[in-house]
Amino acid sequence: MKVNFYTSKREYSEKKNEFDSAISSIVQKGNFILGEEVSRFEEDIQAYTGAKYAIGVASGSDGLIIASDILGFSNGKEVITSPFTFLASTSCITKHGGKPIFVDIDEDTFGIDVKKIEEKVNPNTVGIIPIHLFDQMVDMDRVMDIANRNNLRVLEDAAEAFGMRWKGNGTQYNHSGTIGDFGVYSFFPTKTLGGYGDGGMIVTNNEELAKLVKYYRVHGASKKYHYDYIGYNSRLDTIQAAVLSVKLKYIDNAIKKRAEIAKLYKERLSDCEGIRLPIVKGNQKQVYYVFNILVENRDGLAEYLKKNEVGYSIYYPMPLHEQKCFEYLGYKKGDFPVAEKVAEKILALPIYPEITVDEVDYVCETIKKFYKK
Repeated sequence: MKVNFYTSKREYSEKKNEFDSAISSIVQKGNFILGEEVSRFEEDIQAYTGAKYAIGVASGSDGLIIASDILGFSNGKEVITSPFTFLASTSCITKHGGKPIFVDIDEDTFGIDVKKIEEKVNPNTVGIIPIHLFDQMVDMDRVMDIANRNNLRVLEDAAEAFGMRWKGNGTQYNHSGTIGDFGVYSFFPTKTLGGYGDGGMIVTNNEELAKLVKYYRVHGASKKYHYDYIGYNSRLDTIQAAVLSVKLKYIDNAIKKRAEIAKLYKERLSDCEGIRLPIVKGNQKQVYYVFNILVENRDGLAEYLKKNEVGYSIYYPMPLHEQKCFEYLGYKKGDFPVAEKVAEKILALPIYPEITVDEVDYVCETIKKFYKK
């Protein structure tokens, strides 16, 4: 048996007529740039997440860069974030000369250790970027408390967190991305809500911030050929918006199926020595975008999975403070021991709504055979 880490083919086959119709209608109309489907999708995102404003951009990475620019993460100002994440979560700070200040992660959640954030705050600190990774959100009660007491801006990197909701000590669940000043989603194909190409969305509850994003995504123009700012060329593609609108109709069922798959993995791997399963913290509704495990002899297991045609991925093999592009920040190996240890042991298993129970069984059996050798 061969198990792909991810495939879009099954979903496309199931909903082929809807996808084909959505795409062909754009081609027939020829309205490729910020067509009506983009506006409609933005309204649907607002309705689903509860955000007052949603603005489509070309990618999640662009969304982080634009939001960071608007929030003043620039010119030597410090922004606190995690070293255990994708490059874009930190490069968005450095694009305009901001200074990332890393804080180690929580070993159970893989998110930033909120207990260590405040000790990094100083008069030069302007913001926090909490990153909602893999299957759960960062403790946003703690993040917002620190931000409010220290007058800091909060940019939620919710690229992986569509559908996740945080309640914490509050009275209601709040969708990821809607708690800080800005939230950013990615619609990269593998995401819980993924397109057939790149795409992203910035959400906010602040009217002035939303207006700025709308200017910034079209070169900084308040109206055609009138530029109030030095902006970007970053617009959600109309075809992608049409595809995503089809997928959004089925998102709750997709999230439910991901949870069922995660439950199967937990049940089948619970007695497997050498493996640590995910732990969720805080009062929240999680979404299994990725199913990560911490394993002994990770590289050996990875090679065995590959040999047995089981797809996997490693998010992330090297923390950002060890990356060559961030050498100038002056960090060294050993500065963030939890992130470094997790990077050596983490491995992601296949999880997407269309994966079968037989395929999950095969993945688990293959893992168990490796550790019985």
